[in-house]
Amino acid sequence: MKLRTLWRALPFAMALSAAAITAPAQAADAAWPTQPIRVIVTFPPGGSSDAIVRTIAPKVSERLGQPLVIENRPGAGGNIGLTAVAKAEPDGHTIGLGAAGALSANVSLYPQMPFDPVKDLKPISMVATIPFVIVGHPSVGVHTQAELIALAKRDPSKLTIGHGGNGTAMHLTASLFDQMAGVKIVQVAYRGSGPAATDALAGQIPLAVTDLPAALQHIRAGKLQAFSVTSAQRVPALPDVPTVAEAGLPGYESVGWFGMVAPAGTPDAIVAKLNAAIVEALNDPAIQTTIRNLGVEPAPSTPKAFADYIQSETVKWGKVIRTAGIKLQ
Repeated sequence: MKLRTLWRALPFAMALSAAAITAPAQAADAAWPTQPIRVIVTFPPGGSSDAIVRTIAPKVSERLGQPLVIENRPGAGGNIGLTAVAKAEPDGHTIGLGAAGALSANVSLYPQMPFDPVKDLKPISMVATIPFVIVGHPSVGVHTQAELIALAKRDPSKLTIGHGGNGTAMHLTASLFDQMAGVKIVQVAYRGSGPAATDALAGQIPLAVTDLPAALQHIRAGKLQAFSVTSAQRVPALPDVPTVAEAGLPGYESVGWFGMVAPAGTPDAIVAKLNAAIVEALNDPAIQTTIRNLGVEPAPSTPKAFADYIQSETVKWGKVIRTAGIKLQ
């Protein structure tokens, strides 16, 4: 009889024990944040991603009641900064801004990764996307993407294309273009999109795939020919320039993107608060104008939508990388 009573009481006792453990954690989540929030940015100061974080930081800080302390930790295609995020205490006081490379492509580019983007990080929100544009020096002698592809097939020795560096989104953008167009344009790696655009402008290289800020003024001045933009939709800054898909390669889409992540194990309640603050900032009209003036498109999302996007991009770029045989040490 006593044994039966004990078994009946056991579930109640276990529930009380679980409640005793859960209550302090819930209280801690409710009190968060209790100190400044460190934001590790995987890019150097002065770039568009760094500028966006600094643009939204005051609004996010205002909502959360704590300042955002920005720490730039570039290198290894974003792996250095996101490794620091992955190893941080999962209490919501350290988060990171990662991009397409470190969050999706690098697992296929590097023989060994210092962290697992899926297991070691928790998505908070997408932040922004960056469309690229395929440009050429006027001496190339063609004016449309179709003519460019025809030239590449007819006389491939005449063409090379510069991009922002091995393993970058621009490198993969050029590789995807090759694969879908059925051409093999020789690729030249630069240290960033600016130098690639500069050499195309000077006629040192016939083509480049670059971001809008590096090429926009030269396109408008007629010094660079814009063949197509790589996003799914046309960009407001170049309304007359078709997308790659519109210009003859249906289904083509490639954009640079970045978003906020936290260490795995960060409580869902804290991630939800971070998401709400970031999304509110990105939806602010004044902030949106500032971001778009950088040639970037705000792209707030739910944590689930961002996680799904990372997964789809990982699969997509893994296939492109394997087909192109791209490897980084």
